[in-house]
Amino acid sequence: MPINAHLPLPRKARFRLRSILLIVMLTVLALPLGGLYFFRIYENELVRQTELELISQSAVLAATFRQMVRDQQRERDFGYIQFSSSLTQPYAPYAPKRPGDPFYTPVEPGVDLIKPIAPPRPDARPSTHAVDPLARKLGEHLAQIMRDTQQVTLTGIRILDANGTVIAGREEVGLSLAHVPEVKQALTGQYASVIRVRNSDETPPPLYSISRGTHIRVFTAFPIKENERLQGVVYLSRTPVSIRKYLYENWGVVLIATFSLLGVAVLLILFVSSTVSRPIRELLQQTERVRQGEQREVEPLRNPVTREVAQLSESFAGMSHALAERSDYIRRFAAHVSHEFKTPLTAMQGALELLSDHMDTMPPERLEKFIQNLLDDTQRMKQLVNRLLELARADAMETSKETSILPDICKALKSRYQDRGLELHFGNALPGTPLAIAPDALEAVFNNLLDNSLQHGATRMEVSTRYWVNKLQVRLLDNGEGISPANRDKVFTPFFTTKRSKGGTGLGLEIIVSILRAYGGNIRLGDAQTGAEFILELPVARA
Repeated sequence: MPINAHLPLPRKARFRLRSILLIVMLTVLALPLGGLYFFRIYENELVRQTELELISQSAVLAATFRQMVRDQQRERDFGYIQFSSSLTQPYAPYAPKRPGDPFYTPVEPGVDLIKPIAPPRPDARPSTHAVDPLARKLGEHLAQIMRDTQQVTLTGIRILDANGTVIAGREEVGLSLAHVPEVKQALTGQYASVIRVRNSDETPPPLYSISRGTHIRVFTAFPIKENERLQGVVYLSRTPVSIRKYLYENWGVVLIATFSLLGVAVLLILFVSSTVSRPIRELLQQTERVRQGEQREVEPLRNPVTREVAQLSESFAGMSHALAERSDYIRRFAAHVSHEFKTPLTAMQGALELLSDHMDTMPPERLEKFIQNLLDDTQRMKQLVNRLLELARADAMETSKETSILPDICKALKSRYQDRGLELHFGNALPGTPLAIAPDALEAVFNNLLDNSLQHGATRMEVSTRYWVNKLQVRLLDNGEGISPANRDKVFTPFFTTKRSKGGTGLGLEIIVSILRAYGGNIRLGDAQTGAEFILELPVARA
């Protein structure tokens, strides 16, 4: 009998298992990368904040320097001082802004940790230019202001004249920094900033390998200009706030971020559990219930989520259904075999007992009848055993890649069964298309059908063909006794036969079903009103 697996449940949107694993792995990879990315953003913002503070300090020092130059200009104009200075010549001491000139000229931070970090600042060199007397005097006045500022801001401060010579800045006073790149740019009237490696004797912190904000220093060179005339440069430097210190000061934000990452990790675990682990657990629970006898078959999962688990579920359900049907089939088959063997064995036992008790007094003709009955029962059992062996071979048949040509098979059968009183007639030309079934298997199918027709008194067999959905339908109609309506539902039941007295075993159609099932074919009963009609569906071999 055909074994049909359970039909799969309606398909929903299902992901591939590898897609889910890919999403999980990418998310797991993105978590530390995302943390590192935000770590870098915070770190970069700290550096830019440091530069913004240096710009503010530079603007104040530059404004102070310009005001001091203006004051010196007024004292010279009123005759309080006698020397001349290039800082006050040839322009007016103070020129108010003209209408239309922008009042606000902000300087935006320009450093970025993504850019390459410059090496440590070059050492100062001896100056080749004479220092303006007024610039030297202003530097002396600014020295105390710079020291007071450094106590609060921790900023390295140097004031340079228009030639790049240090006029205020502790030990480097009188030396030149004009060769330093950022200073060189500021001497052209443009603001410059750079991140440089800071020389330090301290041991690198644990985060040094992932932090670029460790052991660096921000340098800014702010030009001092009055009416587009360069008067000097404010050169500042400072080490940014350590990211470790910043994270410690903002431990609340760090705690929130940590719990957020833990939450994402928990969600990932739940996601994997619901999409992969849960369906597999449900499938295992079903198989365990089947093993313990609490459930007959494994049912397909209603929500397998992934395609692979859905296929696994359907395969388990199909296998379970096939095993259940096979178990039922074996149970019914064993009952039929027992019944078929029990009847002749009982008759043989009764005959032998009678012969044993009355052989001496039994008439010869009756003795001969008992012996003939024993021979008939023995022959029936022999035939039944042979058919059972054929059925066993058909059930365990290993398919081959051999192909059959229907005209060749029918030609051999026609001459063979014509001698036995059954003529084959072909309603149309048989197609020569190769069939995906071995010649001996196809011949066994026809032999069983033709033998069945002979047992039911047929003398003629009509054979016709047509193609149907990549299969060849073969229609066989005989002129025998036919099949009564009451027996139509029983013809494919093993051991069912109406010709038991003529040697019928009721296994011929079961053998045909097993052979065709092995090759992907099928057989069904036709609707003919006279005679017996069977329709075979034979697979066509692929090119």
